[in-house]
Amino acid sequence: MNITVIGTGYVGLVTGACFAEMGNHVCCVDVDLQKVDRLRDGIIPIHEPGIEELVKTNQEEGRLSFTSSLAEGMADSSVYFIGVGTPPGEDGSADLQYVLQVAREIGQNLKDYGVIVDKSTVPVGTADRVREAVQAELDARGVDIDFDVVSNPEFLKEGAAVNDFMRPDRIVVGSDSARARELMHELYAPFNRNHERTIFMGVRDAEMTKYAANAMLATKISFMNEISNLCDRLDVDVEKVRVGIGSDSRIGYSFIYPGCGYGGSCFPKDVRALINMADACDFEPSVLKAVHARNEAQKHLLFEKIVCRFGADLSGLSFGLWGLAFKPDTDDMRDAPSIVLLEALIGAGANVKAYDPVAMDAAREFLPSSWFDTGRLSLAQHQYAALDQVDAMALVTEWKPFRHPDFDAMKRMMKQPVIFDGRNIYDMKTLKDSGFEYVGIGRRLN
Repeated sequence: MNITVIGTGYVGLVTGACFAEMGNHVCCVDVDLQKVDRLRDGIIPIHEPGIEELVKTNQEEGRLSFTSSLAEGMADSSVYFIGVGTPPGEDGSADLQYVLQVAREIGQNLKDYGVIVDKSTVPVGTADRVREAVQAELDARGVDIDFDVVSNPEFLKEGAAVNDFMRPDRIVVGSDSARARELMHELYAPFNRNHERTIFMGVRDAEMTKYAANAMLATKISFMNEISNLCDRLDVDVEKVRVGIGSDSRIGYSFIYPGCGYGGSCFPKDVRALINMADACDFEPSVLKAVHARNEAQKHLLFEKIVCRFGADLSGLSFGLWGLAFKPDTDDMRDAPSIVLLEALIGAGANVKAYDPVAMDAAREFLPSSWFDTGRLSLAQHQYAALDQVDAMALVTEWKPFRHPDFDAMKRMMKQPVIFDGRNIYDMKTLKDSGFEYVGIGRRLN
């Protein structure tokens, strides 16, 4: 099948490469000429395990191509995936300008029946707006061409997106058209060989499903973070509580790890967008607002614990920071808890040495240049170099190389053996035996 994918970010590039891997001919379209040229040269704009090999292989086999012209990209295709960004507005609503711009351009170039697929995370009712935008362009051209708009939300985890696409838990397709459903079923047939994973539903149902899924996962995280704060005050080890409740099959162990808050391009944005949708319907989303508020507060928790230990004025103190990306296996720093901690530490007068296995370049682009110019923030070349003569270490991202470090070497390098563990990855007995002072989330060792 010939497929067009518009947008080459996390969603678009993974979608295009994975469909190509299954034997389809895919043309990915992006308005960024430089990005298109780099992709043609095999330079991948995102850090995502497995994606570089997929892109390279499928380009060499002639199944995957890149262009900046949507007209060119649509020439031989009848399925058009919209995978452009939907950044949050100031009120938390999803900005649909790029989605609708693509829809209008599709309407300007559509020649035969086609299925337009909303792959981006979009609010309920977006398919209706896409349909109206396409139809308006067809009317302006004076042509009568049939088309369908389908909602096919992605459920990809950054850092595991390729695996999630190739081995999906479910494939949600929202459409009221039998013709479109048949085409989508054929397209996804290779992903259903083991058992049927495709779930068909109404368009608006599918749009809501994506938001509800992310909001539910965010709720589990914020709930456990709230419990961890209560554990702090009641002298309870939240890790023991986590294991205890996770053993209940109705709850499970996923997404109940306490920490310093969630970030990234999905959970924060989607929870805020869902709140905005509720407000627009004159409905009070009490739980969703609490989830968001708890997460915003949680991002400040590590700094609050540092202040409790060192005082509010951190002038003259130096801190080592392990982890900048919002989660392991990605360089994405959008809404990352590390940013909140850095702002607070530098604002209180501290100097920071930071290290992340893959997000160093992203940090240089994402963080204020003044932090680097004034020497308040430096990026270390190695995780242990970030601990040289620091007064304490704060762990924000649970990368694998951070999980079992050389504590003896750390203690020799640091001025004071103090660890603030924002992800509760360390064994407290091991740290006690190594002579460390340890502060975690909902657990403490003095």
